[in-house]
Amino acid sequence: MNARPDIPAAYFDQWYANMAGTAPNDAITQRHLGLPPSLLSTSLLTWDGIAEVVTALRLPTGGTLLDVACGRGGYRLEIAARTGARLIGVDYSAEAIRQATENARAQSAPAQFRVGDLAATGLPDGSVDGVVCVDAIQFATDPVAAYAELRRVLAPGGRVVLTCWEAADRTDPRLPDRLRTVDTRAGLLGAGFDDVVVVDRPAWRSAERSMWEEAAALDPGDDPALQSFHDEGVQMLGRFDLVRRVMATGTAP
Repeated sequence: MNARPDIPAAYFDQWYANMAGTAPNDAITQRHLGLPPSLLSTSLLTWDGIAEVVTALRLPTGGTLLDVACGRGGYRLEIAARTGARLIGVDYSAEAIRQATENARAQSAPAQFRVGDLAATGLPDGSVDGVVCVDAIQFATDPVAAYAELRRVLAPGGRVVLTCWEAADRTDPRLPDRLRTVDTRAGLLGAGFDDVVVVDRPAWRSAERSMWEEAAALDPGDDPALQSFHDEGVQMLGRFDLVRRVMATGTAP
């Protein structure tokens, strides 16, 4: 994930460390999102959502896929397996990269993971055929720079797919600034993408609601991963109807 003044790298390192291996909340997340036990992630894309992302990416056979804010790598390893793409994953958290590398090794999956930033992946211009960013564009310190980076690394004709949440009302003070400022359409168009399309995904949102309801109702005991999951469930349900779930796509000219 990308650095923000209010969310240091150490926070995410500890967050991922609490979920090392298979965390107790993984089973809850997998059940509600329809994911197999082997898919470890910290994002909220459903199994059907993965298929939609794969279709939207239009990756060529043997192409290279960049996953920005890759986390533990679960979704991206699945996408790469379905498309035959070579996977490069970048994340702000060194602990996330460590776990993603281990997960890829356990699955004998050809993938490279490195510490990097939403606005600074370290890759050459036009070096990838597709870019995916699952549920993380809101963590960009400088959104304009982040969208420009996604455009810079894509080869002509390459596709970007973002999944995230956008505020129903960007002036609503009940939402944190990082959600109120998300505007995927404006970001992609401003970075020079063509064929920009942003679509609502209410079915994904419905799966999230049931998951957060179970999280908010559970007793976390002294497990730090479950405590974080429970607290996030309470928080998310409190503002659930203030945001909409979207998938945004664009093509590099």
